[in-house]
Amino acid sequence: MTARVEPIVGRYLHVDLPTGRARLYVEEAGTGAIPLLCLHTAGSDGRQYRHLLNDEGLLERFRVVTFDLPWHGRSSVPADWRDREYVLTSDDYVGIVLAVVDALGLDRPVVMGCSIGGRLVLRLAVDHPDRFRALIGLQAGAAVAPYYDREYLHRPDVHGGELCAALMSGLVGPDAPAADRAETLWHYAQGGPGVFKGDLHFYKDESVSPEQLATIDTGRCPLYLLSGEYDYSCLPEDTMAVAKAVPGAVVTIMEGLGHFPMSENHAAFMAHLGPVLDRIAAS
Repeated sequence: MTARVEPIVGRYLHVDLPTGRARLYVEEAGTGAIPLLCLHTAGSDGRQYRHLLNDEGLLERFRVVTFDLPWHGRSSVPADWRDREYVLTSDDYVGIVLAVVDALGLDRPVVMGCSIGGRLVLRLAVDHPDRFRALIGLQAGAAVAPYYDREYLHRPDVHGGELCAALMSGLVGPDAPAADRAETLWHYAQGGPGVFKGDLHFYKDESVSPEQLATIDTGRCPLYLLSGEYDYSCLPEDTMAVAKAVPGAVVTIMEGLGHFPMSENHAAFMAHLGPVLDRIAAS
């Protein structure tokens, strides 16, 4: 085998956020004219988009960018992290994304988010449609009913990383290659203490209301919804309900895929995402 260097460039961004000054880890690749900003799931980080950051055909048309939220992955934590509880709110998350867009000079980017990122996409569609060329929600539901005890995710007698990885293992599609399944779960096993629980405050407690969904204007900013069929966290029915509430939203239920389409099976995911990106690029 010959050595190969991936095209991904990583750097740190120092930026003022609603939660304070932060040092965020950012990765990007591609020379395309259209920025594509990717938002990771709860408890994980931007490594989930490693396949998109290596897709040569995609990188010719798009500049793919992802970042680790504060407290996640390779981003820094506050100096007093041991003395405070991390909690992600909807307003803070919106502010973080807008601050990153501005700091990196992304001109009307496409934003694609998964799970909590998919929920955030809906908030962006409600509050800031003119800031974006298009929005793509992966596993995007307006509300999610609790299906486990969140307090169990951060206990001194439980290994949080192993528990989070085990919990997520049932959300990976059955056809995922073994290496991609393993790496998707490894990211969860490496999460900081209490971080997954803090993200789930946003995911479980801060829904997008029917009244908010009714204000989304896909004529101002197209909205695409793609959800894997193997997902009991955001059921296909949850995504279909959003599509029904938002006239003009384009929805696809992806056969064979689970909650992490971008990291669990790139080829199968691109069969669905590719036409969406073609449509965005053509417009």
